[in-house]
Amino acid sequence: MSPVTRPSWARVRREAAAIRNAVRAAPRRTVVIESVLAGLVLVCSLVPVPLIPPAHPVPVALVGVWAALLVPARRRYPTLAVLGCMPVLAGENVWATVVVPCVVWSAVRRIPSARRAWAAVGATAAGSVLLAVVGQAQSELPALPYLVTGAGLAALFVLLPALSGRVMGHRRPLLGLLRERNAYLEQARLLTDEAARMEERTRIAAEMHDLLGHRIGLISVHAGALQLAAEKQAPPLAPQAELLHTTAGTAMDELRGILGVLRHRSGEDIGERGTREDLSALVVESRNAGVDVELHWNGHELPDADARTRQAVHRVTREGLTNALKHAPGARVRVTFQSEDGSEGESQGRGRGGGVGETVVITVVNGAPPTPRSPGAGNRSGLVGLHERISLLGGTMHAGPRPDGGFALSARIPVRPDAQSAYALSSKPLSDGAGSRPPLSTEVLTWPRILGGGCAALLVLLPTIGGTIALLIMAVLD
Repeated sequence: MSPVTRPSWARVRREAAAIRNAVRAAPRRTVVIESVLAGLVLVCSLVPVPLIPPAHPVPVALVGVWAALLVPARRRYPTLAVLGCMPVLAGENVWATVVVPCVVWSAVRRIPSARRAWAAVGATAAGSVLLAVVGQAQSELPALPYLVTGAGLAALFVLLPALSGRVMGHRRPLLGLLRERNAYLEQARLLTDEAARMEERTRIAAEMHDLLGHRIGLISVHAGALQLAAEKQAPPLAPQAELLHTTAGTAMDELRGILGVLRHRSGEDIGERGTREDLSALVVESRNAGVDVELHWNGHELPDADARTRQAVHRVTREGLTNALKHAPGARVRVTFQSEDGSEGESQGRGRGGGVGETVVITVVNGAPPTPRSPGAGNRSGLVGLHERISLLGGTMHAGPRPDGGFALSARIPVRPDAQSAYALSSKPLSDGAGSRPPLSTEVLTWPRILGGGCAALLVLLPTIGGTIALLIMAVLD
């Protein structure tokens, strides 16, 4: 191998390796589509050759193969693909000529520089006309018909598809910019909504702290003084005064927890709630308040349970005991805790040893009150809020009267819920008309423009489509 050809051969090998790597890196769908298109072009270009034998079958077949190679080449080498259309236009394979507008239209879109694209288009058009004149000189036919035919083919199959391709190619970066701008604006809108919600939560927390915190603190102070006075002057009332003092302190702690939730401290420690000791403490408090209540623990402890699940267990138990004390004083109350596997029934979960089940069931059932009472004036807001909390955790809750006149509250809660925290800041927009509207799809912004540009490009291609149909009809008739 001579020193002159050695660098050229090395460059060819590097280019072949680059093509092979590009094919491997391309999506499989793209490779399949390009292979199918190239195969169709090859078949359509070669099948008519034996059916309508041309004067020079070998050059006609080579032009068909060359046209098939231009189909995948337009992606990696768009400029060379446009220039490679010259022999196809000058050849005698009419079926391969039909591919030229498609190759030019697709390749010109991929050339970033407009000057380079039009230079390639002009060279291809001029070269096709020149080749037509050269063919006329060899056949000794009149020059004018060949010149007019070559100019017409260059205009219909090169210039007009190139103009349409440049229009569509110029719009591609603009559409990408519109999509990025739309995504940026929607993200900014979501951040604005989150900031507004956070500001409102902070304002509510501040109002609750200023209004309720001070008054509950006063109640706690006076309850402590009342407890000291009752221990000295009225010992029988000392337990009730102590309960009042303890309840006021608990209310202050719970108020602080609510304020932390409103201020979105999602990682705040809720303590050892939802444990057996916690439920036992709630039962003891209710007994001290005069409720005949008992706890049945049919399951395992929840050391690894989600904090939200333990908090929900605590809330269900407390809500059930509070409702029983308020609406059915003197009635017997039964609190039942049970853990079970997701694949096993409730009865199979009792008394089993081993790890924590996938679901916990907490039930608070009270009998009918000893003396008939009119329905309370409650608005069920506590049950509604509790139902919302459990639903966000992926659980279910049932609350309603029993046939014997009592009331039952039951909740089934996953041990490790997949849902986000009930008070986590949501990035989803409101769907009830409040706040801003949900984000629009980027297609809403792009498709009207795509249709407008597509109609303009189609109008440019109408002469090309008509000329292609006429050329095929003439080839069939001949």
